Amino acid sequence: MLDINLIRANPEKIKESLKKKLWDADFSELLKWDEERKEKLKIVEEGKAEKNKLSASVPQAKKNGEDISKIFAKVKEIDANIKNIESEVDELEKKIFDFVSALPNLPDEDLLGGGKENNEPIRYINKKPEFSFKIKDHVELATSLGLIDYERGGKIAGRGSWVYTGLGAQLEWALINFFISEHLKDGYQFILPPHLLNEESGFVAGQFPKFREDVFWLDGIEPHRFLLPTAETALVNLHRNEIMNEEDLPRKYFAYTPCYRREAGSYRTEERGMIRGYQFNKVEMVQYTKPEDSDAAFEELVRKAESLVTKLGLHYRVSKLAAGDISHSMARTYDIEVYIPSIDIYKEVSSASNARDYQARRGMVRYRDKESGKTRFVHTLNASGLATSRIFPAILEQYQQEDGSVVVPEVLRPFMGGIEVIRPVKK
Repeated sequence: MLDINLIRANPEKIKESLKKKLWDADFSELLKWDEERKEKLKIVEEGKAEKNKLSASVPQAKKNGEDISKIFAKVKEIDANIKNIESEVDELEKKIFDFVSALPNLPDEDLLGGGKENNEPIRYINKKPEFSFKIKDHVELATSLGLIDYERGGKIAGRGSWVYTGLGAQLEWALINFFISEHLKDGYQFILPPHLLNEESGFVAGQFPKFREDVFWLDGIEPHRFLLPTAETALVNLHRNEIMNEEDLPRKYFAYTPCYRREAGSYRTEERGMIRGYQFNKVEMVQYTKPEDSDAAFEELVRKAESLVTKLGLHYRVSKLAAGDISHSMARTYDIEVYIPSIDIYKEVSSASNARDYQARRGMVRYRDKESGKTRFVHTLNASGLATSRIFPAILEQYQQEDGSVVVPEVLRPFMGGIEVIRPVKK
């Protein structure tokens, strides 16, 4: 959530900043409500002061033998007026809250405006694979190697679903274990969060109210809950309504979960197979930091996500996203995009993002400054580390051999019982 003081101080500057995110903001009504609220609060304070003055005059009036019923009548009248005005203040505050909570985060100043057409690839890592034979796509490879059963996945769950089988299940689990071991080594705390989250969790993460319909809701249970679309939604709520000690920062967490999304893939070639589905596996990293440390934390998360793809030996690139292509609650995002040879495009496997204090304001996540004793909002950051549903296809395609086999990346072999090559299933 944006700090309303920023809007009060310079509404035109905030409006121009949000335009870079393709968001057209009109603050005229908001500022009018804000002024009305201030005026009404002033009346309330004046009424309370008058009421206190009248109440204090009662003993002396009694002593003077005066009729105090008129004083009590006036106090009662003031009380009723205060309650009416406070009710109007509550209504205005709700309007203000609803307006501000719907606004996206401000993009960092160095970002280009506009959508994905203005994303900037900033580096390419590892050699782009070249093949001396006609390559297969990941769907054909996964099927011929007996790794994925798309047909039965569709049968038991519908389009956008698949079943990992045999060595496919082992390869998927090897990826997850490799990611987990790397994060543990770097001092991140492992979390296994619930997959059913309450509405406030979606609000704090910044996914609600705008993207409320993009998640799977469960009917018939109270409180109303939804299936987590990413572990970030759970992790940024761990310290909701808490005040942490400065010395406890940064907090570094990672979680493994399946992720549930309503926007499954289309029939386009670039979204076939596992590229996009209703359910996929992901390991997610989240940090809580002091504001002055969040830029360094962002670079750390980018490096960590990159190191996983580098150790897998995959060709990839890093792109700096334009303001209009970063998510609603983020101020900055770099995508790590792996190369898919069969369609000659790059697909995102990790988005490293800095929300600044946007999520912390929504969730009242603060820390106490050791020097001043005052509370400050933390900054929250996240990065996938990594999503397997695109890493898996990239491994199959980039490591494929002419005989239809696939070489297992060296770092995954300890988690695969030493298997070095996955060969086609004999029929």
